[in-house]
Amino acid sequence: MYCANCGTQISESVRFCPGCGSGINQASPNGPQPAGLRGFSPRINDPAFAKYVKNSNRWAAIFSIILAVAAVIGFYIAGEAGAEGMSNPGSLYIGFGIGGMFLVIALVQILRRKGGRTWDGTVEDRKIKKKTSRHDYGDDNVQYDDYLEYSVIVRSDQGKRHVMKWKDNDTLYNYFNISDRVRHHAGLNSYEKYDKTGDRFIPCNACGTLCDISEDACFRCKCPLLK
Repeated sequence: MYCANCGTQISESVRFCPGCGSGINQASPNGPQPAGLRGFSPRINDPAFAKYVKNSNRWAAIFSIILAVAAVIGFYIAGEAGAEGMSNPGSLYIGFGIGGMFLVIALVQILRRKGGRTWDGTVEDRKIKKKTSRHDYGDDNVQYDDYLEYSVIVRSDQGKRHVMKWKDNDTLYNYFNISDRVRHHAGLNSYEKYDKTGDRFIPCNACGTLCDISEDACFRCKCPLLK
């Protein structure tokens, strides 16, 4: 486990942190959570997060290159076969265009992670809206699906409005409450709640997996949980 005050790794049996001298509150798995769960965690500086972001960028680049190559080859073959009235070089140009689009999307995602910044804010509002999505499958086959959109609105300390949205899933909607202080972490594009006392689960700030509040690290990506 880690000291909630300074982030020093400590044994579960100690009563005081050897790094800063803070008292360590022990909590039973089913009992109230310690006051140490109040505050933004210094564990965000763990190298595991930087490694996770680096791997995410690498896989995004690899996946986009695979899609781009597949688009070029697919449209070239379609042009040679005359599928859907297509022919080369026109079909090949379409493939290059779609392939380039995949590469641009991946580049934008990578630059967004690298160019992001960490900021603090406050949950300003929560909303639930009934919405309808339209799916056009061709040949006059159109279907409509009703769903609920859950959103949490965060106002940064600089005054900018940010919105988190989920479709037909109220788990994180219920996790955040109005007036909660939160921190947006650059690169991860995720939010950490300041006061986690009383919570029974915590979302991993790297991969988003919901973990039990008593766990030390995410069971999926192995990154430390910010508590």
